[in-house]
Amino acid sequence: MWAEPLVIGFGNVGRRDDGMRFVVLSTLCHQLGRPPMDADKDGSGDLGHELDTLLLHQLAPELADTLAPYDLVVFVDAHVGAILEPIRQEQLTACYRSAIVSHQLHPCAVLVVAQEMRGRHPRGVLLSLRGYNFGFGEGPSKQTAALVPEAVERVLAPAAGGD
Repeated sequence: MWAEPLVIGFGNVGRRDDGMRFVVLSTLCHQLGRPPMDADKDGSGDLGHELDTLLLHQLAPELADTLAPYDLVVFVDAHVGAILEPIRQEQLTACYRSAIVSHQLHPCAVLVVAQEMRGRHPRGVLLSLRGYNFGFGEGPSKQTAALVPEAVERVLAPAAGGD
């Protein structure tokens, strides 16, 4: 069983700030001395590091098998203006919680599926950056891009990354 954390960035790279997960995880890999993430690959073939990373379009039940062996999973996403904090860090509990988009799971629900399928689930953290532009296009807005360094620091900090 791995003790290292798994960081999962999810969102649509074709919808500007919703795709900032790629920028956050690539910056994270750079700080760890690893090559940047490949935008065309999810990273599932490159697990087993001190800190593992996955890029996903959305969260699905099949993810439960991947995350169950970890002690910690940090989900990285963008949020809309209804949440006032520029970066929100939320400790997750395994629960049935609806996602905003009906064809994906909320991170809490992924933890429940892992518990039901594998008999355990990791500690979960949702790290959400405020998005300002969800229109069609690639690359985050300047406002959201400015949040990336702090988001990466939070992922690497003991409070988010485990004790």
